[in-house]
Amino acid sequence: MAKKPQTSKDAAEKVVKNIRRKTQQTYSAEEKIRIVTACLRGEESISVRCRRKGIAESLYYSWSKEFLEAGKRRLSGDTARQATSPGTV
Repeated sequence: MAKKPQTSKDAAEKVVKNIRRKTQQTYSAEEKIRIVTACLRGEESISVRCRRKGIAESLYYSWSKEFLEAGKRRLSGDTARQATSPGTV
């Protein structure tokens, strides 16, 4: 079977996808925590903080939800501490 010729719209969409893939920023856990805690403390509004950091508010809210749920699990003792004392293996 012959392949369908690629239209200019298909080519443009492919270019846009590649640009988005290459410019997508990943945030470390520490940076996510800084962003969430700054908003929780009321230092900046959520919309201003998200705009400055270049993230969608929905992404902020998912980070915030994960952050609060992890804290709740930790405080309720659901997670086992993996720390070892110095000198032990």
